[in-house]
Amino acid sequence: MSKKKAPPVDAPAGPFNAAFEKLRAQLPPDHVPAPEPAPPPAAAPTPASAPARAVVRLERKGRGGKEATVVEKLALAPRPLAEWADSLKRALGCGGGVEGDAIVLQGDQRDRAVAWLERRGVRKVIRG
Repeated sequence: MSKKKAPPVDAPAGPFNAAFEKLRAQLPPDHVPAPEPAPPPAAAPTPASAPARAVVRLERKGRGGKEATVVEKLALAPRPLAEWADSLKRALGCGGGVEGDAIVLQGDQRDRAVAWLERRGVRKVIRG
């Protein structure tokens, strides 16, 4: 046998979160809430730090049949290359890493990677 549920309790009138109603009643009638501060503008990438070109291609060979997008010829030092790889992976929402002097992304990310590189300031992106 199942237990019978108790009848629902009547909810109090008004909004669900009325915790601050008493405080609002204490405010003067001509009170205007302070505007929320605007978020700071996003910093634009500096074109001087962006490489002149990049090659984006799809690779399957040697990866067990899985697709990988390879971004090559970025001409960046190893440390900035790892930073670019982290930013690219975060922007595209995929996994990957740095192999030698190339950034390797999981899956077919060619279109999205090309768009991201162009926004980042790479002047010539070759899609292979």
